[in-house]
Amino acid sequence: QEGYGDNYCDAAGELYDLFEAKGCKMLGLTSTDGYNHSDSKAERDGKFVGLMMDEDNQYDLSEDRAKAWVEQLKSEGFAF
Repeated sequence: QEGYGDNYCDAAGELYDLFEAKGCKMLGLTSTDGYNHSDSKAERDGKFVGLMMDEDNQYDLSEDRAKAWVEQLKSEGFAF
């Protein structure tokens, strides 16, 4: 996000579009709060299309974000 804030995680958004077009059930959208970006193809209705990790600039947040996301996925019916 630092240095590429105008296209942060665009590839995730492109993959999301391909899977959605094939009829996949989409789970795991996450809040964009706490991220420093101006635009992203990975954003839908103010949420990211999954968990975005910035290991270069926010590595200290990754573990808690991942734990919260796993719990969210479980609550949405994702089978582990």
